[in-house]
Amino acid sequence: MMRNVSALIIWGIVLCALVILLGSCSFFTQPGETAAEGHRRHLRNLSIGRQNVWSDFDRTLFMDEPSRAANLRIPPRIDE
Repeated sequence: MMRNVSALIIWGIVLCALVILLGSCSFFTQPGETAAEGHRRHLRNLSIGRQNVWSDFDRTLFMDEPSRAANLRIPPRIDE
């Protein structure tokens, strides 16, 4: 009895998942979007994510701004 109920619940979950997946407009594209547009959107999102990772990496290592010490010049010593 208990095995039948748990099997029925599992089959119900699988059926609901299939209905949701197959009933949606598409897996990866938005409504009114061609496959090429979806591909370009994915590439753009990957590029933006990669830029954000490198930006965080540079900020962590303090490489996002130039060093202020590099711009300082030591005046020549004038012996009198």
